[in-house]
Amino acid sequence: MKSLMEGNLEDCLLNKVDLRRQWISQTVEEVQKIVHHLTTEISYQDTRFQAVLYSDTYNENVKVLAPTQLLITVPMRGLAGYREARQQRWRYYTLQGARLPCPLRDPEGLQQWLEVEQFLKSLWQWHEADVNIDGDIVPAKVLQVFRKLVENAIETCHLSGKVSMLMDRPAVRVAVETSTGPVELELTPSVEIPTAWSKKARWPSCLRRWPSAERVQCIKSFGFSLLACSNYHWQLSFLRAERVLLEQLDEDGGCRRKCLQAMRQMKEDVWCPGKRPVITSYHLQTVLFWTCEKYPHPKDWRVFSRAFLRLVRKLHKCVSQHFLKHYFVRKSNLLRYANSGELGALAQKLAFFLQNPQISLP
Repeated sequence: MKSLMEGNLEDCLLNKVDLRRQWISQTVEEVQKIVHHLTTEISYQDTRFQAVLYSDTYNENVKVLAPTQLLITVPMRGLAGYREARQQRWRYYTLQGARLPCPLRDPEGLQQWLEVEQFLKSLWQWHEADVNIDGDIVPAKVLQVFRKLVENAIETCHLSGKVSMLMDRPAVRVAVETSTGPVELELTPSVEIPTAWSKKARWPSCLRRWPSAERVQCIKSFGFSLLACSNYHWQLSFLRAERVLLEQLDEDGGCRRKCLQAMRQMKEDVWCPGKRPVITSYHLQTVLFWTCEKYPHPKDWRVFSRAFLRLVRKLHKCVSQHFLKHYFVRKSNLLRYANSGELGALAQKLAFFLQNPQISLP
């Protein structure tokens, strides 16, 4: 057991971070090859879905949520020239197309409808009934088509020994056997919108001092995506913008990224281990962004131990209150649907750590 104030602790913890990075890199490399094989076959069968290309460096379609939990975004083609919906309308259909007597609920925070008419150009396939109801591109129907394509591709590519479908719905999840062990992938169709910034993302606030105005414009230029994750509503995603924000964190020589890596290591080893943790790397990244905004000065990020504890205190506050605002869409609570019992257990572990900042390295 080592105290956080011991001089060599940072090195010990970050050595573990390096080992994790090597292990994750090996896993991602193997997963990429399988995903590329599957999505190439899927794209051949249905041109609305693009193949996920293999990359020996960073792959923007692969997001590591936990060591054995990856999000794979599968870009869709044939939708170009996005524009925000000009008027609101009520929806009265079921997923089978029958008419409802009462309207469906409106989208919340990170959600929105998606009409085919919101695109200046669209392939005729997006107007077909297998994905379209009353002019809406319906994510549940897209996922239904995509699930069947994944199932067929696993057989066609002779990957049944390595890849198996999981029964979660409406999401499309598969289990993949790798040399480092089994990994769970969520394969999510994604509409890329690189030419606009969502009106729901009212960022930045007028009082913020981080990031700079120039950096804000750069980040917004990467646009956003819409992910097929639920039945009726598309989920806003800003993975590209968030990646740019992360890459440019420590240009002033600070330790923000090191703190994030160390907190992620503690989460996985001590605070919240397991295959489907209640808190993922994405939550930790969001905690970091909010803390950077509150502490914008380089001097706040020079001493690792102080900066690390500052992040842990912010995480503890969010977990205790079951409330963590999305960084770009601030009306959305990322912990709204998290398991209360698991959040409570995590809050107790964090409180114990903050009372006595000791790190046990397995």
